[in-house]
Amino acid sequence: MLSRQTVERQARIDRLQQRVQQLQSQKPQGARAERQQQRLLQAQNRLLQREQRTQQTDLARQQQLGLQPPAGRAAAAQAAERGRFAARFRSNDALQTRTALMARENRWAPHHAWRRGHRAAFVAWLGPVFWPYAYSDIFDYTFWPYAYDPGYWAYAYDDFVDTVFWGAGSPYSAYASYPEPGGAVTGYGYRARERSGASPQAIRQLCRDPDKGVTAWPILSIARAVRPTPEQRALLDELRTAAARAADAFKQSCADTYAMTPPGRLQAMTNRISATLEAVRIVRPALEKFYNSLSDEQQARFNALGPDVGRRSPSQPQQDAKAQAESCGEPKSSLTQLPIERIEAVIHPAGKQKQALDHLSGATREAVKGLQAACPDDVPLTPVGRLEAMEKRLQAMLQAAQRVQPALDDFYATLNSEQKARFNTLQQVAGP
Repeated sequence: MLSRQTVERQARIDRLQQRVQQLQSQKPQGARAERQQQRLLQAQNRLLQREQRTQQTDLARQQQLGLQPPAGRAAAAQAAERGRFAARFRSNDALQTRTALMARENRWAPHHAWRRGHRAAFVAWLGPVFWPYAYSDIFDYTFWPYAYDPGYWAYAYDDFVDTVFWGAGSPYSAYASYPEPGGAVTGYGYRARERSGASPQAIRQLCRDPDKGVTAWPILSIARAVRPTPEQRALLDELRTAAARAADAFKQSCADTYAMTPPGRLQAMTNRISATLEAVRIVRPALEKFYNSLSDEQQARFNALGPDVGRRSPSQPQQDAKAQAESCGEPKSSLTQLPIERIEAVIHPAGKQKQALDHLSGATREAVKGLQAACPDDVPLTPVGRLEAMEKRLQAMLQAAQRVQPALDDFYATLNSEQKARFNTLQQVAGP
């Protein structure tokens, strides 16, 4: 009876998830329609969460009665839950996870999320563009880390590795598969995130002017906070000029076509990360020069910039960093083992293909180790310190891409047309 009830409940969960996805994909016109959409979303999410909690109770009772779920599914659930950078953040705060999911699934730019009372979340893809808000994320995070989801960088690392193998819809994504802490991986608990959720015009605007609109630097806010002297004003103008030059670096990194193959996706991500790192290196000297010119009082005001969204206690950022550091040290089986196992199951490599896949597996493990080494021990308290920390993380991501790309290219070259088609759509291919 419990098993039948679980199947029926899963069907209800599937329907509710589909309804939530349909509502999230709609683009209401006007404030009234948007408010109505939000009310419907909240109601559907409450129903979904209630069903998921009941599902967990049923699963616990099955375990007490010795009715264990299939071994393969249980192993996948455990590996997917623990073997990720963001696992600890996902389980810390259910409300935080849900609000981050909303910001992420709606692909909200940071300022757009803040206006709705949500912390900014990592958005992996907007159309064919990887990390669409990289410019604003890097520099807004420099000034306003409290207004970002505390697991932002953990999710960024997860998505970076996931996208190489799974495309834009990883079946093991902590955001996609776990709307509620402790939720089971069912095989239906994720949706492939549509990459076409923005108009071509919006994407072109974002790529053409990354320093305009929602991604603008808070120069006026800085000036109001620190009240610069004429000499400091000149340095702030230099910072503004550097910010504009940094924005130019992004214009060449915006892809205008979708990367359909794993090597193509990795190259697109590498281009974007390289442009982001270049932008940081353009801006950092000007920011340091301006910041060092400030008095202690001005620096304190500069450090306190930011919206009230996500404001936490003084100790909370360090607790978040400690949680991420602890999570970083744990094995990353969901990132390094599951995709390789899945490739073996659907492609059946042999001979040179198997050797190339083993090489890719080793390169992936080394890449993830590099990302683990770049996890923060603490959150710097100054904008200059935070920008320096982000430069370190970007370097780690770029080095990870450079480790994986040759091995990925070599493995892909060994595949025949049918195998390539299966690899290109790995998360969609039915396996044993």
